[in-house]
Amino acid sequence: MNETADATTSPEALRATMLAKVQQQGYAKLPEVARVISEVPRHEFVPEASLADAHNPWQAVITHRFADGTSLSCASAPFVVALMLDQLAVERGNKILEIGAGTGYNASLLAELSGNEANVVTIDVDPDVTEQATRNLAATGYSGIHVVTGDGALGVPEHAPFDRIIATVSPWDIPRAWWRQLVPGGKLVVPLRWRGQSRSVGFTYRDGLLIADSIELCGFVYLVGDDEGEKSAPITDDGTIRLHWDRDQPVDLEALRGVLDRPRSTAWSDVTIAGDEPHDGIWLRLTVTDPRVCRLNVPADTAPSVCDPISPGRAPALVEDSSLAYLTSRRRDEDDSTRWELGAVAHGPAADELARHLCDEIRAWSMHRDDRKPTLVAYAADTPDSALPGPPIDKTHSRLVLAYEIE
Repeated sequence: MNETADATTSPEALRATMLAKVQQQGYAKLPEVARVISEVPRHEFVPEASLADAHNPWQAVITHRFADGTSLSCASAPFVVALMLDQLAVERGNKILEIGAGTGYNASLLAELSGNEANVVTIDVDPDVTEQATRNLAATGYSGIHVVTGDGALGVPEHAPFDRIIATVSPWDIPRAWWRQLVPGGKLVVPLRWRGQSRSVGFTYRDGLLIADSIELCGFVYLVGDDEGEKSAPITDDGTIRLHWDRDQPVDLEALRGVLDRPRSTAWSDVTIAGDEPHDGIWLRLTVTDPRVCRLNVPADTAPSVCDPISPGRAPALVEDSSLAYLTSRRRDEDDSTRWELGAVAHGPAADELARHLCDEIRAWSMHRDDRKPTLVAYAADTPDSALPGPPIDKTHSRLVLAYEIE
């Protein structure tokens, strides 16, 4: 806790500083989004946090946890709040559904953007969370917002239809109820998961399709009960290193058991990045170009001789039968500036091919870096292959088709 900041800096000044830092990074682009973030007292929705923590632009404030200690509810980091509100592009008078009530802070921002508290509905499955949100909203003068305890995957049909739907929890799929409760031309912003990674996707609902307008990196607490689509299992005898994949991917766990004990093949791409330069676009690209991409989770204390991914907690990996490759990096010093070269480590019979292929993908990404985003369209699950413009990622309620436009 920063007691000095709490004692000498007003919440208004801290909000102004918080907003300035968020805007410097390219968020809160819309004037109305900047306005409501500057006006709504964020600290009053997280009274257990210090003023400094409440206004940290990059820090979420955890307010509720599962019994095992994992977070269940939080006030999202201000930059994420701004990012998603930019994507949502609320207009005055819009009716809005929020999935995941959290502290009530986001609902208050939505009410300000809509101009009418009664237009905002927020739902959460946990009664402790909705009680907290109700209490915070009442204390800050937003008692007209509808707070509902229930399954967010079902939406809130009694208040539908909605002009805007925003999910502040991360689903593996887009529940069919959300499609039905969104008006034609309406917008949905959702931290959607596919191929092991999560992206905040801004969709517009048009002609029965959800067409992405924007795709941004983010991470959220998972939607409760929405875990049947992403699979996870250890690939080492001690159970510490795990693979995560989607259920439509043909992963053979028995074939992969002990794969990291097999001879290692390493390849380097000659592509370098600075220490603070993003590389997540490689993963996004792989979800478009390679159906074999999964996620590898490696404990931070794992010896590099065992497994050396670019990011221990989560790194893209390619799986083919009994072979696996993952993204790695090594430090290079050039012209007195430190840079990291991107490469691939692979194990198994197809190690050499997988490592070379991953390096090819790194080089292809490097031509555009993160400036080039794919198109993403969600089709209903019963859409036949013949009506799809490309190979899908199949989920329960939807079929995702990602592609790069031909230049």
